[in-house]
This record gives sequence, structure tokens and C-alpha cells, in this order.
Amino acid sequence: MPDLYCVFGNPIAHSKSPAIHAAFAASTGEALCYEARLAPVDGFRQAVDEFIARGGRGANVTVPFKEEAFRLCNALTPRATRAGAVNTLSFVDGRILGDNTDGAGLVADITGNLKFSLAGKRILLLGAGGAARGVIEPLLAGRPATLMIANRTADKACALAEAFSDIAAPQGDLLRGALSAGNFTDLAGQQFDLTINATSASLAGETLPLPPGIFAPGSLAYDMMYGKGETPFLKQAREQGASLCADGLGMLVGQAAEAFAVWRGRHPASAPVLASLRSALKG
Repeated sequence: MPDLYCVFGNPIAHSKSPAIHAAFAASTGEALCYEARLAPVDGFRQAVDEFIARGGRGANVTVPFKEEAFRLCNALTPRATRAGAVNTLSFVDGRILGDNTDGAGLVADITGNLKFSLAGKRILLLGAGGAARGVIEPLLAGRPATLMIANRTADKACALAEAFSDIAAPQGDLLRGALSAGNFTDLAGQQFDLTINATSASLAGETLPLPPGIFAPGSLAYDMMYGKGETPFLKQAREQGASLCADGLGMLVGQAAEAFAVWRGRHPASAPVLASLRSALKG
């Protein structure tokens, strides 16, 4: 019998994860079955327990359960501990091990698929929630010149920057980027080489109150959201001067490939799967 995996979420019917992992399994020859499972908003723990009782070996976790999954685990990887959220569960010897592959998926898409180096860049991260928290450490590991976290509420952004201050560095340290924080109005007069939208604005069809001139020549605007056509953030970024624009579909595939490697010990090729999904979205 193939090993059993799933993704938990609510809602979950839209999830592309079963198709992604089926493609990974086919390309690597791994025998596994991967399904989407709707968990009640107030019944995530029970849903996980029932899945383990069925013989489940591991699971991905999406909205709105990533922080609850973090609290459910018996053990956490360092990157999950830093993120304060878990998107990958492994069920081993009666224990629940938690990991977070979102940051790895984002960086793999930006540096691998988009060929955009983080080294020496001025990075702006929009938002201070769980999505932003999960990618800060991997972004800093890319040795940017600076990383600024901007949020509608400056206090939340500053608290997040403080939480990662031990792995950031003062300006001038080329091995680690300088970390700062503020609200959107604090961005006036600054320019960035890479701007990442980690808010849910695009999901709600909203734009962000970004001052003009923040997109430097040759800059990349990246939205963690994706869908058919241009997201509201990417439309806004293009109109305000961003040279390159990319949505989060590559991040989705990248984090899935990293999760697959956590479970199976093999890192599948993600480019063919991404190309197939991209083609389906355009169709």
C-alpha cells in the first residue's frame, strides 16, 4: 500500500497540493497517496488524530491552521520554531514533528526560477503576520543589504523585527542584512530592489497604501498570492514602476517540493510541475 499524506485546511477544495504531490511521486517513483482534507475550524486536532489513526505518515497545513499545528507538535525544526507556525507535519514513532517550508519555497522561487539574487539587495517585506514571519530568516540568509518590514500597524512590524534581531546585523555587515521596521508611510523617500507582499490584500482584491517611488530601477515585485491574471498588488507595483513582477505560484510548488524532501528524503524537480500549473491557470 502507498504511504498516506494529506493537506489540512479550511477551505481546501481549491488546493493544488494533491496534484503537485502526485506529480512529484510520479517523477521520483515514490509510492504515496496524497489527499485534501477539510478540517473543522474548531476540530483541527481531532482531524489530525483521525488521520494518524488511518496510518497517515505526514501532512501539509494551510490556512487557518498553521499556528495551531505549531502548538500541536512534540518537536520542531529550527525554522519552524523561528516562524512560530508549521506547514509540514511528520508522524514518526508516535510523535508529531513540525517544520516550515514556506521560506525555503519563496527563496527557491526567487533565486532559482526567477534568477534574482538576494545578495546585497534592499528588500521590503509587506505585512507582519504569519506569512511574513515564516520567510524572514531565509531572506536574511540570502545576505541582503537591508530588510525592512512594513505593516499598517508599525508596532506589529517592530515586534517582528525585534524577534529576529539576533540574526540580523548592523548596517555594513556584508554577511547579514540590516533589519528595520515601520508603517507604510515610513517608506516614503526609500527605494527597494525586491518588494514582497505577505499581506492578504490581493486575496481581498485590495491595494496597499504604498507611497510612490519605492520600486527601484530593475526591481522585482513578488506577491505570495496567485490566481488567474494579475493580482491587485502586482498591478499596483507595475503601475508604480516595478520592472519585474511575479506571483506566488512558484512559492507554492517550492514549499511543496521541500515538504516532499522532508518526508521522502528526495527533492523532486519542481520546474515541470510549475510549468504545468502555470499553463492550467492561463487556460
